[in-house]
Amino acid sequence: MGQLELWRFMSRFNAFKRTNIILHHLRMSKHTDATEVLLEKKGCAGVITLNRPKVLNTLTLNMIRQIYPQLKKWEQDPETFLIIIKGAGGKAFCAGGDIRVVSEAEKANQKIAPLFFREEYMLNNAIGSCQKPYVALLHGITMGGGVGISVHGQFRVATEKCLFAMPETAIGLFPDVGGGYFLPRLQGKLGYFLALTGFRLKGRDVYRAGIATHFVDSEKLGVLEEDLLALKSPSKEDVAAVLENYHTECKIDRDKSFILEEHLDKINSCFSANTMEQIIENLQQDGSSFALEQLKVINKMSPTSLKITLRQLMEGSSKTLQEVLTMEYRLSQACMRGHDFHEGVRALLIDKDRSPKWKPADLKEVTDEYLNNHFKSLGSNDLKF
Repeated sequence: MGQLELWRFMSRFNAFKRTNIILHHLRMSKHTDATEVLLEKKGCAGVITLNRPKVLNTLTLNMIRQIYPQLKKWEQDPETFLIIIKGAGGKAFCAGGDIRVVSEAEKANQKIAPLFFREEYMLNNAIGSCQKPYVALLHGITMGGGVGISVHGQFRVATEKCLFAMPETAIGLFPDVGGGYFLPRLQGKLGYFLALTGFRLKGRDVYRAGIATHFVDSEKLGVLEEDLLALKSPSKEDVAAVLENYHTECKIDRDKSFILEEHLDKINSCFSANTMEQIIENLQQDGSSFALEQLKVINKMSPTSLKITLRQLMEGSSKTLQEVLTMEYRLSQACMRGHDFHEGVRALLIDKDRSPKWKPADLKEVTDEYLNNHFKSLGSNDLKF
């Protein structure tokens, strides 16, 4: 066998092996369908429990496909008065979508990505438009896709163990799942800062930033849920009153100021620019240790992701949630066709060398034409509601 034939054989073998791994994973997902997410009617409520604690309750396509129709049924059911969503295991509410599987499937030509993002965003919209009170219990890691299945709901209850972030620019993606809707609506330019840097907020700061609506002691979470379930035909106001009572009682970190309080003026001035280049120049000119630390973080991110994200938030600030999700679906599919997402997943989740090689490697190389292609309509393949 010559060198060329050997190379072809090995390429075919590796592709075959990769496909088999993904098919095995998908088969395993089907077997664990019933236990990945628990959907239960308890008292006056429908209760969704994300049940993959060993992998921080990351969201799979199978989970989305179970949650969406049940949410719609409960919304129409006259005996269901509220919906509660929580994560099993105590470490995470939901650490995001299972993007490693999505990336590996794309590379093996298994087209999961269009389905995954389409159905995930449909679920985000269903939560945003849900007519019943929707209560997300944000205990533990709440990132990416986990934010998408909570932040658009009416009530988001954080505990001192809550850890929030939208870290997508570090993996060659963008803060999707409606990030283009809720992030630019946070105070000042805070949402732009969180989106571009992936900055993590903990505990009461998730409430202070406006991401959570309430903050409670994690030790009281069980009795809070029991009190909600025990309500008799509750109205939205009844649910709000229970949550407000627990929120008012919670003394944890009450006297501590918001972690970003002293930096908000800097954030508002530096991140108010319309281009990434100008934001970087603003941070350099500011020269404070805080500004230089953010500069260091931004310089590690995918240049393409940074430019996509800034434009996504600027455009999303005046769009409805549905319009934002349609835009984000276009962006997600462009990212799947590109280089940086797969490289980011490799560097952070597969090889874990934390040294992604971005292409383009420099902001200057991310031209307007290149960026415009990410925002183009997909015609009949667009996300429609």
